[in-house]
Amino acid sequence: MNLSQLEQEIERHFAAGPAAIGDAAAMTGFLALRSALEAGEVRAAEPDAASPSRWRVNAWVKRGILLGFRLGALEEMPATGLSFVDKHTFPARRFAAGDGVRVVPGGSSVRAGAFVARGVVCMPPMYINVGAYVDEGALVDSHALVGSCAQIGKRVHLSAAAQIGGVLEPVNASPVVIEDDVLVGGNCGVYEGTIVRKGAVLAAGAILTRGTPLFDLVNGTVLRASADLPLIVPENAVVVPGARAVNKGNGKEWGLSLYAPAIVKYRDDKTDLSTALEDLLR
Repeated sequence: MNLSQLEQEIERHFAAGPAAIGDAAAMTGFLALRSALEAGEVRAAEPDAASPSRWRVNAWVKRGILLGFRLGALEEMPATGLSFVDKHTFPARRFAAGDGVRVVPGGSSVRAGAFVARGVVCMPPMYINVGAYVDEGALVDSHALVGSCAQIGKRVHLSAAAQIGGVLEPVNASPVVIEDDVLVGGNCGVYEGTIVRKGAVLAAGAILTRGTPLFDLVNGTVLRASADLPLIVPENAVVVPGARAVNKGNGKEWGLSLYAPAIVKYRDDKTDLSTALEDLLR
């Protein structure tokens, strides 16, 4: 079936609620969606120049993933020396050498329904969840998480212990988007639909959420999410963790400060030198 027909099938079976359980047609539709996700033919969100955020959420895809959880039954999923129990509709993906994806031994897992492009490197232990899209040449380092429906661009480096938040519900909520050529430092956390534009650098330990104001020291502005848009990190911005003093009440008396990420510069050739190491590892 074409994508328009697939969307109609997913919407129909999702709307059926519990009645879809045991329906062979519902399972067929879900499995078609899962295969399309793994092939990169459909995405939970995709670039859209007409959108204010330049990204469009495909809510029907997320409903299809939720349909898979509804249809799934728990089953044992044995692996060498290990044992797992999960919904049978979302087993771990298996890769062949011809896929061009490096999955280094050591406890990594990619869930069915995630797209992983050729040239991606997965360092153990890392995890890529259902609905995620990881584009060509990305590096997912040790202890890194790519959450459900997160969108990871080309040549992105997710450093050790970086956490990219996922989202399935509400279905119209925007997933986290990391655009092309972004460096996400170790122990960073990017959550709640934040969009990181291409070429940006997040220094180790930076945390970005919908409620986090981002202080642009270069341009003298404060970037925030709005009712219609998530927090958006500008292209080539270099973001570092920071703090701002509490200037009133008990916070001032106690000498407290609050977390405040800041843009301290915009990327240049010197910044690019710090990312050259990953080319040697491929």
